[in-house]
Amino acid sequence: MARKENKYKDYGIATQAIHTGTDYDEGTGAVRRPLHMANSYKLPDDLSQVNYSSTDLLMYSRNGNPNQHWLEEKVAALHEADDAIVLASGVAALHALFWTLLKTGDKVVYPKVSYMAVYRMFHELFNNKFGVDTVMVDMTNLEEVRKAITPGTRLVHIETPDNPTNGVSDIDAIVKIAHENGAVVSVDNTFASPYNQKPLEYGADFVVESLTKFVNGHGDAQGGAIISNDLETMDRIRYEAQVNVGSVISPFNAWQIFRGSVTYPLRMQRINETSQKLAEWLEKRENVTFVAYPGLPSNQGYALAKRQMNNGCGGVISFGINADDKAVERFCAALKVVTFAVSLGHDESLIFPQPSYDERINLYPEKFRKGFIRFSVGLEESEDIIADLDQALRRIGL
Repeated sequence: MARKENKYKDYGIATQAIHTGTDYDEGTGAVRRPLHMANSYKLPDDLSQVNYSSTDLLMYSRNGNPNQHWLEEKVAALHEADDAIVLASGVAALHALFWTLLKTGDKVVYPKVSYMAVYRMFHELFNNKFGVDTVMVDMTNLEEVRKAITPGTRLVHIETPDNPTNGVSDIDAIVKIAHENGAVVSVDNTFASPYNQKPLEYGADFVVESLTKFVNGHGDAQGGAIISNDLETMDRIRYEAQVNVGSVISPFNAWQIFRGSVTYPLRMQRINETSQKLAEWLEKRENVTFVAYPGLPSNQGYALAKRQMNNGCGGVISFGINADDKAVERFCAALKVVTFAVSLGHDESLIFPQPSYDERINLYPEKFRKGFIRFSVGLEESEDIIADLDQALRRIGL
Protein backbone atom coordinates (compact mmCIF):
# COMPACT_ATOMS: atom_id res chain seq x y z
CA MET A 1 0.00 0.00 0.00
CA ALA A 2 1.28 3.49 -0.83
CA ARG A 3 2.01 5.57 2.28
CA LYS A 4 1.77 9.35 2.48
CA GLU A 5 4.66 11.32 3.91
CA ASN A 6 3.88 13.08 7.19
CA LYS A 7 4.42 16.78 6.42
CA TYR A 8 4.26 17.60 10.13
CA LYS A 9 6.73 15.03 11.49
CA ASP A 10 9.08 17.73 12.82
CA TYR A 11 6.32 19.36 14.87
CA GLY A 12 5.09 18.57 18.38
CA ILE A 13 2.41 16.00 19.14
CA ALA A 14 -0.37 18.58 19.66
CA THR A 15 0.32 20.15 16.25
CA GLN A 16 0.40 16.73 14.59
CA ALA A 17 -2.86 15.71 16.27
CA ILE A 18 -4.55 18.74 14.70
CA HIS A 19 -2.98 18.78 11.24
CA THR A 20 -1.87 15.28 10.18
CA GLY A 21 -4.42 13.64 7.90
CA THR A 22 -6.33 16.92 7.58
CA ASP A 23 -6.72 18.79 4.30
CA TYR A 24 -9.20 20.83 2.28
CA ASP A 25 -12.09 18.90 0.79
CA GLU A 26 -11.49 18.89 -2.97
CA GLY A 27 -15.16 19.16 -3.87
CA THR A 28 -16.21 22.04 -1.62
CA GLY A 29 -13.06 23.63 -0.22
CA ALA A 30 -14.24 22.83 3.32
CA VAL A 31 -11.47 22.83 5.93
CA ARG A 32 -12.77 19.57 7.44
CA ARG A 33 -12.49 16.12 5.92
CA PRO A 34 -15.97 14.85 4.93
CA LEU A 35 -17.58 11.63 6.09
CA HIS A 36 -17.74 9.13 3.21
CA MET A 37 -20.41 6.53 3.97
CA ALA A 38 -20.15 4.81 0.56
CA ASN A 39 -19.41 1.09 0.57
CA SER A 40 -18.53 0.94 -3.12
CA TYR A 41 -16.38 3.14 -5.40
CA LYS A 42 -16.03 3.64 -9.15
CA LEU A 43 -13.67 1.12 -10.73
CA PRO A 44 -11.13 1.97 -13.43
CA ASP A 45 -12.16 1.29 -17.03
CA ASP A 46 -9.39 -1.30 -17.41
CA LEU A 47 -9.88 -4.06 -14.81
CA SER A 48 -6.97 -6.24 -15.91
CA GLN A 49 -4.64 -4.86 -13.21
CA VAL A 50 -7.18 -4.79 -10.36
CA ASN A 51 -6.46 -7.02 -7.35
CA TYR A 52 -9.74 -7.44 -5.51
CA SER A 53 -7.98 -8.35 -2.25
CA SER A 54 -5.74 -5.28 -2.35
CA THR A 55 -6.04 -2.07 -0.33
CA ASP A 56 -4.23 0.04 -2.94
CA LEU A 57 -7.44 1.04 -4.71
CA LEU A 58 -10.68 2.39 -3.27
CA MET A 59 -13.23 -0.10 -4.57
CA TYR A 60 -15.17 -1.56 -1.62
CA SER A 61 -15.24 -0.40 2.00
CA ARG A 62 -13.87 -3.71 3.35
CA ASN A 63 -10.68 -2.96 1.37
CA GLY A 64 -10.51 0.46 3.02
CA ASN A 65 -12.29 3.77 3.06
CA PRO A 66 -11.05 7.38 2.95
CA ASN A 67 -11.90 8.10 6.60
CA GLN A 68 -9.94 5.05 7.68
CA HIS A 69 -6.92 6.12 5.62
CA TRP A 70 -6.90 9.67 7.03
CA LEU A 71 -7.10 8.32 10.57
CA GLU A 72 -4.24 5.92 9.83
CA GLU A 73 -2.07 8.88 8.82
CA LYS A 74 -2.82 10.58 12.13
CA VAL A 75 -2.26 7.51 14.32
CA ALA A 76 1.08 6.76 12.62
CA ALA A 77 2.11 10.37 13.23
CA LEU A 78 1.20 10.21 16.93
CA HIS A 79 3.55 7.22 17.27
CA GLU A 80 6.24 8.70 14.96
CA ALA A 81 5.85 5.52 12.89
CA ASP A 82 5.96 4.69 9.20
CA ASP A 83 2.54 3.03 9.09
CA ALA A 84 -0.66 2.33 11.00
CA ILE A 85 -3.64 0.09 10.29
CA VAL A 86 -6.95 1.11 11.84
CA LEU A 87 -9.53 -1.63 12.40
CA ALA A 88 -12.94 -2.09 13.99
CA SER A 89 -11.80 -2.35 17.65
CA GLY A 90 -8.77 -2.84 19.83
CA VAL A 91 -9.53 -6.58 19.99
CA ALA A 92 -9.83 -6.68 16.18
CA ALA A 93 -6.35 -5.14 16.00
CA LEU A 94 -4.92 -7.68 18.47
CA HIS A 95 -6.51 -10.58 16.60
CA ALA A 96 -5.37 -9.25 13.21
CA LEU A 97 -1.77 -9.03 14.40
CA PHE A 98 -1.74 -12.47 16.06
CA TRP A 99 -3.65 -14.09 13.17
CA THR A 100 -1.12 -12.79 10.64
CA LEU A 101 2.06 -13.53 12.60
CA LEU A 102 1.30 -16.96 14.05
CA LYS A 103 0.94 -20.47 12.67
CA THR A 104 0.61 -23.95 14.16
CA GLY A 105 3.65 -24.89 16.26
CA ASP A 106 4.74 -21.32 17.00
CA LYS A 107 5.46 -20.28 20.58
CA VAL A 108 4.07 -17.11 22.18
CA VAL A 109 5.10 -15.59 25.52
CA TYR A 110 2.47 -13.28 27.01
CA PRO A 111 1.69 -11.65 30.37
CA LYS A 112 -0.09 -13.25 33.31
CA VAL A 113 -1.86 -9.93 33.75
CA SER A 114 -3.43 -8.80 30.50
CA TYR A 115 -6.64 -7.63 28.91
CA MET A 116 -9.36 -10.29 29.03
CA ALA A 117 -9.45 -10.77 25.24
CA VAL A 118 -5.69 -11.44 25.13
CA TYR A 119 -6.10 -13.98 27.92
CA ARG A 120 -8.95 -15.65 26.01
CA MET A 121 -7.07 -15.70 22.69
CA PHE A 122 -3.90 -17.23 24.08
CA HIS A 123 -5.24 -19.24 27.03
CA GLU A 124 -7.99 -20.86 24.95
CA LEU A 125 -8.39 -20.03 21.28
CA PHE A 126 -4.98 -19.96 19.59
CA ASN A 127 -3.64 -23.00 21.42
CA ASN A 128 -6.83 -25.13 21.35
CA LYS A 129 -7.93 -24.27 17.81
CA PHE A 130 -4.62 -23.67 16.01
CA GLY A 131 -1.95 -25.52 18.01
CA VAL A 132 0.02 -22.42 19.04
CA ASP A 133 2.18 -22.97 22.16
CA THR A 134 1.25 -20.15 24.57
CA VAL A 135 3.31 -19.46 27.71
CA MET A 136 2.13 -17.08 30.46
CA VAL A 137 4.71 -15.19 32.57
CA ASP A 138 4.97 -12.29 35.00
CA MET A 139 6.15 -9.78 32.40
CA THR A 140 7.32 -7.35 35.11
CA ASN A 141 9.90 -9.96 36.24
CA LEU A 142 12.81 -10.02 33.78
CA GLU A 143 14.16 -13.31 35.12
CA GLU A 144 10.87 -15.05 34.37
CA VAL A 145 10.80 -13.45 30.93
CA ARG A 146 14.37 -14.52 30.23
CA LYS A 147 13.58 -18.16 31.12
CA ALA A 148 10.40 -18.21 29.02
CA ILE A 149 11.84 -16.72 25.80
CA THR A 150 13.85 -19.38 23.99
CA PRO A 151 15.05 -19.94 20.43
CA GLY A 152 11.90 -20.84 18.53
CA THR A 153 9.74 -18.28 20.30
CA ARG A 154 7.87 -16.47 17.53
CA LEU A 155 6.15 -13.65 19.44
CA VAL A 156 6.50 -11.89 22.78
CA HIS A 157 3.45 -9.81 23.64
CA ILE A 158 3.75 -7.09 26.31
CA GLU A 159 1.10 -4.96 27.96
CA THR A 160 2.45 -1.96 29.88
CA PRO A 161 1.04 -0.61 32.07
CA ASP A 162 -0.98 -3.79 32.25
CA ASN A 163 -4.75 -4.11 32.54
CA PRO A 164 -5.97 -4.11 35.26
CA THR A 165 -3.14 -4.06 37.86
CA ASN A 166 -0.99 -1.27 36.33
CA GLY A 167 2.21 -3.33 36.40
CA VAL A 168 5.07 -1.82 34.37
CA SER A 169 7.21 -3.96 32.05
CA ASP A 170 10.63 -3.00 30.69
CA ILE A 171 10.08 -2.74 26.93
CA ASP A 172 13.72 -2.13 26.04
CA ALA A 173 15.06 -5.06 28.07
CA ILE A 174 12.37 -7.50 26.88
CA VAL A 175 12.90 -6.47 23.25
CA LYS A 176 16.62 -7.24 23.55
CA ILE A 177 15.95 -10.69 25.03
CA ALA A 178 13.31 -11.43 22.39
CA HIS A 179 15.39 -10.27 19.43
CA GLU A 180 18.40 -12.29 20.63
CA ASN A 181 16.16 -15.36 20.34
CA GLY A 182 14.65 -14.44 16.97
CA ALA A 183 11.24 -13.37 18.31
CA VAL A 184 9.26 -10.28 17.43
CA VAL A 185 7.68 -8.05 20.09
CA SER A 186 4.24 -6.48 20.21
CA VAL A 187 3.20 -3.97 22.88
CA ASP A 188 -0.35 -3.12 23.91
CA ASN A 189 0.03 0.59 24.63
CA THR A 190 -3.61 1.38 25.46
CA PHE A 191 -3.13 2.37 29.13
CA ALA A 192 -0.21 4.67 28.30
CA SER A 193 -1.27 6.00 24.87
CA PRO A 194 1.32 7.57 22.53
CA TYR A 195 1.28 10.85 24.49
CA ASN A 196 3.03 9.07 27.36
CA GLN A 197 4.83 6.17 25.69
CA LYS A 198 5.98 5.25 22.18
CA PRO A 199 7.10 1.59 22.27
CA LEU A 200 8.68 1.71 18.82
CA GLU A 201 11.32 4.02 20.34
CA TYR A 202 12.38 1.11 22.58
CA GLY A 203 12.67 -1.37 19.73
CA ALA A 204 9.19 -2.94 19.72
CA ASP A 205 8.21 -4.34 16.32
CA PHE A 206 4.46 -3.70 16.63
CA VAL A 207 2.24 -1.56 18.83
CA VAL A 208 -1.47 -2.14 19.40
CA GLU A 209 -3.82 0.58 20.69
CA SER A 210 -7.50 0.58 21.47
CA LEU A 211 -8.47 3.89 19.85
CA THR A 212 -11.83 3.54 21.62
CA LYS A 213 -10.07 4.74 24.76
CA PHE A 214 -7.85 7.83 25.15
CA VAL A 215 -7.30 8.75 21.48
CA ASN A 216 -11.03 9.01 20.78
CA GLY A 217 -11.73 10.06 24.35
CA HIS A 218 -15.48 10.63 24.18
CA GLY A 219 -16.99 7.19 24.67
CA ASP A 220 -18.87 7.30 21.36
CA ALA A 221 -16.82 5.30 18.83
CA GLN A 222 -14.91 2.04 18.64
CA GLY A 223 -11.66 1.35 16.85
CA GLY A 224 -8.21 -0.16 17.20
CA ALA A 225 -4.82 0.27 15.57
CA ILE A 226 -1.65 -1.65 14.75
CA ILE A 227 1.42 0.57 14.39
CA SER A 228 4.78 -0.49 12.94
CA ASN A 229 7.74 0.37 10.75
CA ASP A 230 7.67 -3.15 9.22
CA LEU A 231 5.86 -2.23 6.01
CA GLU A 232 5.97 -5.71 4.48
CA THR A 233 4.19 -7.29 7.46
CA MET A 234 1.74 -4.42 7.66
CA ASP A 235 0.71 -5.11 4.07
CA ARG A 236 0.23 -8.78 5.00
CA ILE A 237 -2.02 -7.76 7.89
CA ARG A 238 -4.13 -5.65 5.55
CA TYR A 239 -4.43 -8.53 3.08
CA GLU A 240 -4.97 -11.38 5.54
CA ALA A 241 -6.90 -9.80 8.42
CA GLN A 242 -8.59 -6.69 7.07
CA VAL A 243 -9.66 -7.63 3.56
CA ASN A 244 -9.99 -11.40 3.87
CA VAL A 245 -11.23 -11.67 7.46
CA GLY A 246 -13.16 -8.41 7.41
CA SER A 247 -12.20 -6.53 10.57
CA VAL A 248 -12.42 -3.12 8.84
CA ILE A 249 -13.54 -0.03 10.75
CA SER A 250 -16.72 1.73 9.63
CA PRO A 251 -16.30 5.17 8.01
CA PHE A 252 -18.42 6.76 10.75
CA ASN A 253 -16.33 5.35 13.59
CA ALA A 254 -13.14 6.40 11.81
CA TRP A 255 -14.55 9.91 11.33
CA GLN A 256 -15.59 10.11 15.00
CA ILE A 257 -12.17 9.00 16.26
CA PHE A 258 -10.41 11.37 13.85
CA ARG A 259 -12.50 14.20 15.31
CA GLY A 260 -11.78 13.15 18.90
CA SER A 261 -8.06 12.77 18.30
CA VAL A 262 -7.61 16.49 17.62
CA THR A 263 -7.96 17.32 21.32
CA TYR A 264 -6.27 14.12 22.51
CA PRO A 265 -2.92 15.64 23.66
CA LEU A 266 -4.68 18.36 25.67
CA ARG A 267 -6.99 15.82 27.28
CA MET A 268 -4.11 13.50 28.08
CA GLN A 269 -2.12 16.26 29.73
CA ARG A 270 -5.09 17.08 31.98
CA ILE A 271 -5.79 13.40 32.72
CA ASN A 272 -2.14 12.79 33.68
CA GLU A 273 -2.18 15.70 36.12
CA THR A 274 -5.51 14.77 37.70
CA SER A 275 -4.58 11.09 37.98
CA GLN A 276 -1.41 11.92 39.88
CA LYS A 277 -3.37 14.06 42.37
CA LEU A 278 -6.01 11.38 42.86
CA ALA A 279 -3.45 8.60 43.31
CA GLU A 280 -1.67 10.63 45.98
CA TRP A 281 -4.98 11.35 47.75
CA LEU A 282 -6.08 7.71 47.64
CA GLU A 283 -2.74 6.57 49.07
CA LYS A 284 -3.38 8.71 52.15
CA ARG A 285 -7.07 7.82 52.53
CA GLU A 286 -7.96 5.55 55.45
CA ASN A 287 -9.35 2.11 54.47
CA VAL A 288 -7.71 2.24 51.04
CA THR A 289 -5.61 -0.93 51.16
CA PHE A 290 -3.34 -0.23 48.18
CA VAL A 291 -2.93 2.15 45.24
CA ALA A 292 -1.29 0.90 42.02
CA TYR A 293 -0.29 3.85 39.85
CA PRO A 294 3.09 4.12 38.07
CA GLY A 295 3.49 7.77 39.12
CA LEU A 296 3.66 6.95 42.85
CA PRO A 297 7.20 6.55 44.30
CA SER A 298 5.85 3.70 46.46
CA ASN A 299 5.05 1.59 43.36
CA GLN A 300 7.43 -1.13 42.19
CA GLY A 301 7.47 0.17 38.60
CA TYR A 302 7.99 3.85 39.49
CA ALA A 303 11.64 4.21 38.37
CA LEU A 304 10.98 2.31 35.13
CA ALA A 305 7.85 4.36 34.41
CA LYS A 306 9.80 7.58 34.89
CA ARG A 307 12.32 6.40 32.30
CA GLN A 308 9.88 4.81 29.85
CA MET A 309 6.77 7.02 30.08
CA ASN A 310 7.86 10.43 28.87
CA ASN A 311 5.01 12.83 29.69
CA GLY A 312 3.08 11.16 32.50
CA CYS A 313 1.77 7.89 33.84
CA GLY A 314 -1.67 7.73 32.27
CA GLY A 315 -5.26 7.89 33.38
CA VAL A 316 -5.92 4.54 35.08
CA ILE A 317 -5.55 4.02 38.83
CA SER A 318 -5.98 0.57 40.36
CA PHE A 319 -6.76 0.58 44.08
CA GLY A 320 -8.27 -1.52 46.81
CA ILE A 321 -10.63 -0.82 49.67
CA ASN A 322 -11.22 -2.75 52.86
CA ALA A 323 -14.51 -4.27 51.71
CA ASP A 324 -16.05 -7.41 50.23
CA ASP A 325 -17.48 -7.67 46.70
CA LYS A 326 -20.98 -6.46 47.59
CA ALA A 327 -19.67 -3.46 49.54
CA VAL A 328 -17.41 -2.57 46.61
CA GLU A 329 -20.45 -2.62 44.33
CA ARG A 330 -22.37 -0.37 46.76
CA PHE A 331 -19.42 2.04 46.80
CA CYS A 332 -19.37 2.24 42.99
CA ALA A 333 -23.16 2.69 42.85
CA ALA A 334 -23.01 5.52 45.43
CA LEU A 335 -20.77 7.72 43.24
CA LYS A 336 -22.41 10.82 41.76
CA VAL A 337 -19.70 12.34 39.55
CA VAL A 338 -17.82 9.17 38.63
CA THR A 339 -19.73 6.84 36.29
CA PHE A 340 -20.17 3.16 37.21
CA ALA A 341 -19.34 1.54 33.85
CA VAL A 342 -16.74 -0.48 31.95
CA SER A 343 -14.12 0.93 29.56
CA LEU A 344 -11.61 3.72 30.12
CA GLY A 345 -10.16 6.86 28.56
CA HIS A 346 -13.46 8.74 28.27
CA ASP A 347 -14.10 12.39 29.04
CA GLU A 348 -16.02 11.25 32.14
CA SER A 349 -14.39 9.26 34.94
CA LEU A 350 -15.33 5.56 34.94
CA ILE A 351 -15.10 2.99 37.71
CA PHE A 352 -15.34 -0.78 37.60
CA PRO A 353 -14.91 -3.40 40.37
CA GLN A 354 -12.70 -6.44 39.84
CA PRO A 355 -14.52 -9.16 41.85
CA SER A 356 -12.77 -11.78 43.95
CA TYR A 357 -14.48 -14.53 41.91
CA ASP A 358 -12.87 -13.48 38.60
CA GLU A 359 -11.28 -16.61 37.08
CA ARG A 360 -7.97 -14.75 36.62
CA ILE A 361 -7.74 -13.32 40.15
CA ASN A 362 -5.07 -15.81 41.25
CA LEU A 363 -2.83 -14.60 38.42
CA TYR A 364 -2.69 -11.15 40.02
CA PRO A 365 -0.41 -10.16 42.92
CA GLU A 366 -2.06 -11.09 46.23
CA LYS A 367 -3.06 -7.57 47.28
CA PHE A 368 -5.35 -7.34 44.24
CA ARG A 369 -7.54 -10.26 45.31
CA LYS A 370 -9.91 -8.35 47.64
CA GLY A 371 -11.70 -5.02 47.22
CA PHE A 372 -9.98 -4.33 43.89
CA ILE A 373 -11.24 -1.45 41.74
CA ARG A 374 -10.09 -0.09 38.37
CA PHE A 375 -10.60 3.66 38.05
CA SER A 376 -10.31 5.58 34.76
CA VAL A 377 -9.80 9.28 35.40
CA GLY A 378 -11.71 11.78 33.27
CA LEU A 379 -11.74 15.52 32.74
CA GLU A 380 -13.80 16.61 35.76
CA GLU A 381 -12.30 18.92 38.38
CA SER A 382 -9.97 16.91 40.62
CA GLU A 383 -11.59 18.37 43.75
CA ASP A 384 -15.01 17.17 42.61
CA ILE A 385 -13.73 13.65 41.95
CA ILE A 386 -12.01 13.50 45.34
CA ALA A 387 -15.15 14.70 47.12
CA ASP A 388 -17.21 12.11 45.26
CA LEU A 389 -14.87 9.24 46.14
CA ASP A 390 -14.81 10.38 49.74
CA GLN A 391 -18.60 10.59 50.13
CA ALA A 392 -19.08 7.15 48.52
CA LEU A 393 -16.51 5.58 50.86
CA ARG A 394 -18.27 7.15 53.82
CA ARG A 395 -21.61 5.86 52.52
CA ILE A 396 -20.36 2.28 52.95
CA GLY A 397 -18.80 3.06 56.34
CA LEU A 398 -15.16 3.55 55.30
